[in-house]
Amino acid sequence: MKSIIATTVLVMSLVFSQTSIAQGKRVPASLGRAEYIEVEKGVKLHVTDIGEGKPIVLIHGWPLSDAMYEYQYQYLASKGFRVIGITLRGFGQSDRPYGRYDFDVFSDDIKVVLEKLKIEDATLGGFSMGGAVVIHYITKYNAAHVSKLALFGAAAPSWIQRDGFPYGLTKDAVEGVIQATLTGRQDLIASFGALFPAKEGNISKNVEKWLENINLQAWPYAVTQSITALSNVDLRPELAKIKIPVAIFHGTQDKLCDFTFAEELHKGIKDSYIVKFENSGHALFVEEASKFNSELEKFARK
Repeated sequence: MKSIIATTVLVMSLVFSQTSIAQGKRVPASLGRAEYIEVEKGVKLHVTDIGEGKPIVLIHGWPLSDAMYEYQYQYLASKGFRVIGITLRGFGQSDRPYGRYDFDVFSDDIKVVLEKLKIEDATLGGFSMGGAVVIHYITKYNAAHVSKLALFGAAAPSWIQRDGFPYGLTKDAVEGVIQATLTGRQDLIASFGALFPAKEGNISKNVEKWLENINLQAWPYAVTQSITALSNVDLRPELAKIKIPVAIFHGTQDKLCDFTFAEELHKGIKDSYIVKFENSGHALFVEEASKFNSELEKFARK
C-alpha cells in the first residue's frame, strides 16, 4: 500500500512539474501593442495597430471611430504596412472626458499617440472631419512624425460658406445640424444612410447599419462640440503651409462634402493631386474600397 501511495505521489509531482514547466515556457501571443494609449491623465484613446513596416495612420470622420477602416486595415497590413487607426476622444471606444473637443485638442492627442508609439515617416490620412483635423495637425506641428498626407472626402478647407468661399453648407443649415445633435441625434444619424453613398444600393443595408451603429457609439456631448468646432474652423490660410506631398481622395457624387472641396484643396496645396472616385459619394472607403485601398497603398509607397 505504501509503495502504491509513493508511486502516486511521484506521478502527481511529475505531472505538476511538467505543467509548471510548460506554463513557464509559454510564448506570449500578442506583440505587446497597447489597444489604449493615455494622452493625458485619465484620458485614453482606442487604437487599432496591426501589421509591420512603414506606418499609415488613419483618423476617422464625424461621428465615426477607427472601426470605419475595417476594410483598410488587413489589406494594407498584408501589403507590408503598419496600419494605425486612432479614435479621437469622445468617439467609439475612446474615453469621453468633459472638456474641450476642438481641433487643437484632437491634434495634441494625435501627437501624443505618435510620440508614444515612436512613429516616424508616416502617411497620415483623415476622412471628412478627420481630414480637417489632420490638416490642422500638419500645420500646427509642422508635419511632426509625418512625411505624407492623405485626405478622404475631407470637410475642408471650410465646411461652411464664408466670404470668398461659396461652397458647403449655409450658416443656417449648420445651425440646424447642431440643433439636431441636441434634439434628434438618432434621427440625424439615420438620415446619413441615404446621404452617405452616391446612390441607393452602392452600399448594402448591412453596411449602412454597421456605419450607423458606429456613429451611435459616439458620446452626444462630443458629437455636438466637435461639429460646432468644425463649423468654426477656416483652414484656407493653412493650406499654403503644407510642404509635404498630399493625395486628395474624393467622390465626385459626394452629397455631404461637395467635390468642389477637393478642387479648392488642390488649388491651395502646392504638392497635391486629386484621385477621383467617379462611382462614390461620401462613403468612398466602402463604395470603391478596392480602388481606395490600392490608391492609398500606391501613395504610401512613393
